[in-house]
Amino acid sequence: MRALSHPVRLALIEVLTVHGALTATEAGKLIEESPTTCSFHLRQLAKYGFVEEAGRGPGRSRLWRVTHLGWTTGGAAGGTEEDVAGEALGEIALQRQLERHRHFNRRRSDYPPRWQNAGSESHTVWWVTPDEAAALRREIDDLVHRFRDRLEDPAMRPTGAAPVEVVMLSHVFVPPESVVGQPSEPDET
Repeated sequence: MRALSHPVRLALIEVLTVHGALTATEAGKLIEESPTTCSFHLRQLAKYGFVEEAGRGPGRSRLWRVTHLGWTTGGAAGGTEEDVAGEALGEIALQRQLERHRHFNRRRSDYPPRWQNAGSESHTVWWVTPDEAAALRREIDDLVHRFRDRLEDPAMRPTGAAPVEVVMLSHVFVPPESVVGQPSEPDET
């Protein structure tokens, strides 16, 4: 996860996810970085298995593609190196996602009328048990991944479709000492 915790690498993963296979030059134009910088970071991502070569581009350039879509951070906060790296990745990704959402809101009126309501904010508080919270998360994950096949296979995208980012957050609303139950009870998930 530490390999992804660099802003250029995360940006490369994002553009490869949305646009499919790209050369370092093409990716550089999309993220406003030099081809040399992108090439270095793509090789680093390949070293850790996040991207792979996808054939040849124009001339001697290589095409790169992501090896898998998405990742999940969070879980146990055991303080391991992996936990710390996951937290750093989560923070960087969240900041990028929030900035894209803010940008959409600032430019909402510039979009065609039918797309202006594609973005939204929603907030609620659930009073649930840990098991119910886990079940809700699974249901939301199923819903969020409903059109994932279109991300993987561009031929499945209907005419007029555009990429819409969905970010779901959930967390316990009160501090740990306010949670009902014993802090030492075993985790049932």
